[in-house]
Amino acid sequence: MRKSTIWLFAGVMIFTFMGLLYLQIYYIHIILNTQEEQFGDAVKRSLYQVSHNLELDETMQFLDDQLFAFGKKYWRNKKPVVSPRVNIREQQRLSIGGAASQQLIRKLDVSMGGGADSLSVLMPSFGKNDLSAASRAIQEAFQEHYFYQQNLLEEVIRNAMRGSERPISERIDCRKLEAYIRSELANNDLVLPFTYAVLNSEKNIICKSADYNTSMTKNVYSQILFPKDPPNKLYMLQVVFPTQKRYVFNSVSTFTAPSIIFTFVLLVVFISTLYIVFRQKRLSEMKNDFINNMTHELKTPVASISLAAQTLNDAEVSNSPYLMEYAKKVIKDESARLGFLVEKVLQMSLFEDKATQFKMTELDANDLITSIAGTFALRVENAGGTLDIDLNALESTIVVDKMHFTNVLFNLMENAVKYRNQDAPLLLVVHTANVGDKIQITIEDNGVGIRKENLKKIFDRFYRVPTGNRHDVKGFGLGLAYVKRIITELNGTIKAESEYGEGTKFIITLPYIEN
Repeated sequence: MRKSTIWLFAGVMIFTFMGLLYLQIYYIHIILNTQEEQFGDAVKRSLYQVSHNLELDETMQFLDDQLFAFGKKYWRNKKPVVSPRVNIREQQRLSIGGAASQQLIRKLDVSMGGGADSLSVLMPSFGKNDLSAASRAIQEAFQEHYFYQQNLLEEVIRNAMRGSERPISERIDCRKLEAYIRSELANNDLVLPFTYAVLNSEKNIICKSADYNTSMTKNVYSQILFPKDPPNKLYMLQVVFPTQKRYVFNSVSTFTAPSIIFTFVLLVVFISTLYIVFRQKRLSEMKNDFINNMTHELKTPVASISLAAQTLNDAEVSNSPYLMEYAKKVIKDESARLGFLVEKVLQMSLFEDKATQFKMTELDANDLITSIAGTFALRVENAGGTLDIDLNALESTIVVDKMHFTNVLFNLMENAVKYRNQDAPLLLVVHTANVGDKIQITIEDNGVGIRKENLKKIFDRFYRVPTGNRHDVKGFGLGLAYVKRIITELNGTIKAESEYGEGTKFIITLPYIEN
C-alpha cells in the first residue's frame, strides 16, 4: 500500500474520531447543563418553602401569644367581648361558622386547659323542663366564642402587620432555619452539604452557619424572607453548596463514566492501529531495502567465484603458479564473504521466526572467550591492533546456546575492528568479572565511538549509525539487533556505553551456575 493511501485513511479516521468526540462532549455538556438547571429549580422550590414556613411560624407565634393573653383576660372578666360592628343576625350566622373558627375554638379550649366539655364552663346548669333557658345559654356561649375569636384574629392581624418592627432575632431561629433548609432539600431529593447566611438590606450578615465563607460567590442561591415587609427591612437567605459540581456530575456519572471509558479505549486502539500500520510500513520498506542490498551484495562474490573458476580452466593460468594462487585466494575470500552474507540472511530469518529453538548447554565463559580470542587475534593484528584478555570471573559456568552466544561475541569484536579509529592503533579488551550472582562480560575498544543521540537506537533492527561521507564499512543494521535478541532470550542483559571519538564499551550480564 502506498504511503499516501495510508495517510489518506489515517486522515479520514482522525476526522471521524474527532467528530464523534465533539458530539459526545457536546451531548455530555447538554446533560450537565440540564441537570444543573433541575438542581437549581429544586433548590429554589426548597428555599421558597423555607420562607413560607418561617411566615407560618411567625403567624402561629402571634396566635399563641394572643390566645394566652385573651385566655387570661377571659378568666379574669368572664364576660363576652361584643364587637359593635356585627349585628345580631350576623352573630348568629357566624357563631356556627367555618372551619377556621372551629379550629380556633378547639385551640382556645386546649389553651384554657379544657377538653370537649370546656364549653360547659360558659353555660349555667338548667333543669330538664327549662329548655328555652338552656337554648339561650348555648346561643350566648357560641356568641361569646365568636366575638372572642373575632377580636383574637383582629389582634393577630394587627400584630402581624407590625411584625417587621420586631427584632430579627425574635423572628428567625437559626437552628430551626437550618433544619427547615435540610428538610425541604431532602423533600426535593437533594441530600448534600450546604452553608447558609441571612443578610439584611445592607448586606450585613445577621446569622450564618459555622462553615459559611464570604468568598463563596459562585452558585449562590438566594430567597427573600418575609417578602411583604417594607423594602428597607427585607432579609435575604443565601445558600451555597460547596460540592454542587461533584453532586451534579455524580448524578449523571452512570452515563458519562462508561462513555468516557469507551472513548479512551477507542482512542488507544486508534493510536495503536496507526502506530502499527506505519511501523509495519517502515519495516516493510527496510526489509525491501535489505533484500535489494543483499541481492547486490550476493552478486559480487558469485561473479568473482565464477570468474576465478573460469580462470582456473585457462591453460596459461595452469602453468603460472602465481595466477593459480591468486585465483585460489579469490575463491577463498569470496566464499568467506558469501558465507558472511548467508549468515546475515539467517539472522534475518531469526527475527521473523518467533519460536526459535535454542540448544542450551553448560559451558565455561572464560574458556569460550579464550577460544574465540585465539581465532580472532589474527584479525586484530592484521588491523594493526592488540587484543587484551582479562578473565577475573571466578564463577564462570553459564547455560547458553553455544553457537548463538559465540556469534554474539564475534559480532561485538568484529564491530570493534570495523569501526576502529584510523588515527590510533586498535586496542580491544575483553574482561570478565562476577557481580553479585551474575557474570559480567565487557568488550571495550578505543574506536570512533557513538554519539549519545544514536546510542539508544543501535539495538534497533536495520538501524545503522550515520558515518557522514564514509562508505567503506558495509552492513545491514542487523548485527547488534541480533546480539540484543540472543542475550535477552538467554535471560541476560546488554547495554552500551560510548563517548564519541574515544571508544565504545558493551557490557553483557548473564546468570551463572555455582560450581
